[in-house]
Amino acid sequence: MADKDDLMGVEDTAKRGFFSKPSLKNRSTVFTLGNRGDILTSDLEAPILVPHAAHKSEQKYTFECLFRSQHYALLDNCCREYLFICDFFMVTGNSAQDLFNAIFGKTLTMFLKHMDMYTQDCYDSIAIILSIHIILRYQVIMHKRIVPALDKYWETLLEMLWPRFQYILELNIHSIRDTDPQKLGTIDMRPHYITRRYAEFSAALVSLNESFPDERVNKLLAQLQGEVENFILRMAAEFPNRKEQLIFLINNYDLMLNVIMERTKDDSKESESFQQLLSARTQEFVEEILYPYFGGLVTFVKEAESAMERGHAEQLKREERRVQQLVRAFATEWKQAIELINQDIMRSFTNFKNGTQILQGALTQLIQYYHRFQKVLSQNPFKTMPVRSELINIHHVMVEVKKHKPTF
Repeated sequence: MADKDDLMGVEDTAKRGFFSKPSLKNRSTVFTLGNRGDILTSDLEAPILVPHAAHKSEQKYTFECLFRSQHYALLDNCCREYLFICDFFMVTGNSAQDLFNAIFGKTLTMFLKHMDMYTQDCYDSIAIILSIHIILRYQVIMHKRIVPALDKYWETLLEMLWPRFQYILELNIHSIRDTDPQKLGTIDMRPHYITRRYAEFSAALVSLNESFPDERVNKLLAQLQGEVENFILRMAAEFPNRKEQLIFLINNYDLMLNVIMERTKDDSKESESFQQLLSARTQEFVEEILYPYFGGLVTFVKEAESAMERGHAEQLKREERRVQQLVRAFATEWKQAIELINQDIMRSFTNFKNGTQILQGALTQLIQYYHRFQKVLSQNPFKTMPVRSELINIHHVMVEVKKHKPTF
């Protein structure tokens, strides 16, 4: 069961005080829905748990399993009792409700007292939101049976559970906001454990909220997402150079995007947001990875195009020596550079598919720059330069690039 220390921004391996006690719990399960979502589908109207049989088997149950069993028994018995009252006493409306309350009032009061005691000490937000969704589905079942007997009871339960759910999420939001990257031990460029927790947790809430949308969940998720994005940027700032920062950001955005898209609809706000972040950082990384090998060519192309647009092409005459160096350097180094870029990218990204897409993006960008380079050299004052005969045919470059195209 989750406790007050099981927050998204807390880690067992964080730097601790001398007398602090180690935690043996795997916190990742606290934020994962997994098979617990079955309680709302295949197990929603499953047979109730029999206490002595469950005790004998020594099997442990999550709170929402106990909550479902107890309230499915309550739902079934209350429906039968209410319909019996209406038929036997020939009453309807408030009269039927008053008779029902006289019979079940003390039982419902006891249930509410028990729930109030539990929720005061509950830090398992997944259990709380699942219990809320069990109630929403049981309300539908009772309305279909035209039994309003528990309407007030369900509403009282929801008024008890929603504030607790919001409180637990706010604790998690604050834990992310207060996390100091320097106290989290050694970090590398792979996806961070807090990122994975957030991805699993966010995907769980988004998927649950799709069936019975509630704006309170959307607002809390938006706050949580904002804090996680800021946290990832703070973590990235721990790396000394921009290339490492971008690799870290891309690996984390990619993980969050994949987990959320796998468990929710493709058009969720969260997936769209992380797709935009991933695309922006990927484009920046492409420029960063090309620069050590082709930076001179890229810089020249941008400068020459700018000069030509302003009508200052004649000023480029003094760049003939620079052009010769760029043409000959490209001719001797381009194949090796492509191979080194390939190795670097495949080594940097944890998701092979994402790595191959970034490689294709980098090589496509290289071809575009080289095409622009050739176009610049085909115009005055470069078109009569003898070194143009030493230019590598762009089709040779494209053939080499195709060798690195993924087969999947």
